[in-house]
Amino acid sequence: MPRRQASIEIGLNAVIVSVACGVPQIVHVNDDEDAGLDGLPFGPFDPIHHRTFEIGLRTWVEDQTALRLGYIEQLYTFGDRGRHRVSGDEGPHVVSVGYLALSRQTADSEDTLARHGSAWRSWYDYFPWEDWRMGRPHLLDKEILPALNAWATEPPAPDEPPKPLSRQERIHIAFGTGASNWDEERALERYELLYEAGLVLEAKRDGRPAAMLRDDLPFLGTAMLFDHRRVLATAISRLRGKLKYRPVIFELMPETFTLTELQTSVEAISGRHLHKQNFRRLVENADLVEPTGATSTATGGRPAALFRFRHQLLSERPAPGLRVGGR
Repeated sequence: MPRRQASIEIGLNAVIVSVACGVPQIVHVNDDEDAGLDGLPFGPFDPIHHRTFEIGLRTWVEDQTALRLGYIEQLYTFGDRGRHRVSGDEGPHVVSVGYLALSRQTADSEDTLARHGSAWRSWYDYFPWEDWRMGRPHLLDKEILPALNAWATEPPAPDEPPKPLSRQERIHIAFGTGASNWDEERALERYELLYEAGLVLEAKRDGRPAAMLRDDLPFLGTAMLFDHRRVLATAISRLRGKLKYRPVIFELMPETFTLTELQTSVEAISGRHLHKQNFRRLVENADLVEPTGATSTATGGRPAALFRFRHQLLSERPAPGLRVGGR
């Protein structure tokens, strides 16, 4: 008898990122049918009505948030079995195609989102250990690293596939312990380790063996629907890396800005505090901005010079990014 083949459903997810008041924010929607958990704007791909994934994504996002996306790029295809838990493991297997979209907030975007049951929220609500702007997060040494180090000494599960590095070596690399340094681009690796160790609610919900052995889980950020926190971690890693070799930060900036506002936005995305003079020297050497001749008094202090992105740079040469952080 031929083996029964599970049907496959393709889901499209969007991580819509903006920066407001020094906070990196994403659009989230609430699913009242699943304990009110936050989710990314998402929906199934319908090949009858959507010729491409991108068309399908834009349609779903506009339906759920009333936002029209500008810049987007595909992140990854998430197809691991069990990432989209269905009771009894029945129903279609869901393959998620994640996208990253950058957006500038407008004066009415918050109200528009609210009318459609969605809102902006800091991505550090989901990944509090990723924000180092005020120093090393206490959560790392109080909860995360002790739990991970204990897990590293446990025997592997019988069905756990062999890996080239030990659990402890992977912890050192991902979390910057031992001889390693913290690398902000490893956000996805850190979340994956926490999931594998059964330390996040999603692992418990998905029935992962390590999580099922734990009576209580530490609070490690706000959980999300399905594998949406993994998709978000992928977007954070991608955007943090891309800051260093492409001028994507200007997709999040207004047309004119002060250098302090630019630095605040870069710090928000990277999760790092940057030295003011070193940052300005970096911007100057990269030749990414030019003065407008105008000033801003928004801070109430001495007028600050306003700058704009040099768009002609894109046609002059491969545009660099701002090489800040761990790599």
